[in-house]
Amino acid sequence: MYRLLSTIVPLILPTSVYAQQFAAYGGVQSPFWAHAKGAIGGIDLSTYEFSGIGTYGQVPSENCFVKDDSLEHRYDIAILGAGFDTGTTGRAGARDGPAAIRSASQRKAYGYSVYTGRDPLHDWARVVDCFDAPLTRLDNRVALKTLEQAHKAISGRPAAHPDESTIPRIVTLGGDHTTTLSALRSTYKRWGPVSVIHFDSHIDTWDPAVLGGGISEYAGLNHGTFLHIAHEENLILNTSIHAGIRAPLTRRKADLRNDVRCGFEIITARELDTNGTAAIIDKIRQRVGDTNTYVSIDIDVLDPSYGPGTGTPEPGGWSTRELLTILAGLEGLNIIGGDVVEVAPAYDTNGEITALAAVEVVQTILELMVAKPVKAPADE
Repeated sequence: MYRLLSTIVPLILPTSVYAQQFAAYGGVQSPFWAHAKGAIGGIDLSTYEFSGIGTYGQVPSENCFVKDDSLEHRYDIAILGAGFDTGTTGRAGARDGPAAIRSASQRKAYGYSVYTGRDPLHDWARVVDCFDAPLTRLDNRVALKTLEQAHKAISGRPAAHPDESTIPRIVTLGGDHTTTLSALRSTYKRWGPVSVIHFDSHIDTWDPAVLGGGISEYAGLNHGTFLHIAHEENLILNTSIHAGIRAPLTRRKADLRNDVRCGFEIITARELDTNGTAAIIDKIRQRVGDTNTYVSIDIDVLDPSYGPGTGTPEPGGWSTRELLTILAGLEGLNIIGGDVVEVAPAYDTNGEITALAAVEVVQTILELMVAKPVKAPADE
């Protein structure tokens, strides 16, 4: 037994968390044998940081919906929950997505990326969690307007580091994909029209007359038409692109013609097999160029084996690693906002693999934002 114990290499753990524990025990390691007399003495809880109230990655919470320009309440990047799922044409449940993602994010309270060496939650940018916008589930029009106002309030507060950018950027936790329309409406006010990098299994540029509008004008606004509407409202540029597309079309040719008219180019899911991740990264980068860019990730871009917890799963998608590799390859683009949507925890596994994948996507978006601050437009 002694020879076995003597060969164990001590584990070096992040000081941001475990140094607090060492201090709590008086700066002295407890004896290995727990039954030894006095092995566990008094623990000084005051050496621990307050762990928060379930924020994303235990970042500070902030009431972002009130006007408060004081220095201590400023931030550079805000997490916002959008618990809305009454715009879906598939299985409901994404209203619980924000809570599931936050729950799965707790291990992100510390630690540096093995790939980049960054910890985006503790870099130059002050990251806060604004929690969820108060969205009614009884009227989609009111809910989406409320969400738009929430985005405008959050992005309207002065940034903590105005030398980097005067406009705080937002990462939204969905919610079904209709919520991206509210984000783009707010984004237009702060940044003007933007390119959209849209990771999804569906094109989401369907004409409302084809998807929902035949029922009513109200039904024509949904998670499959929001990009068409964004184009009609001149919110997005004709340098936008889909990635991971594989779901069936409603109209064999007309849907694709309309998609081009809405300003999009398509990367299908199978292009990864034939061309590889590097080619996909290059194609995306060339498409958006140096424009201000919004990144929207529908978790159903993943194959259901990696992300079963979603409302409209489509077999034949990408793996979590493949998606993260492509996202990481976008470093250096002008990312002014982003979201992760369609996480429906009711269909996830007990191991929460969909929520865990969503957390990694959020972390990657945060890394992209930290790596490249974006200056506000001159007229802002």
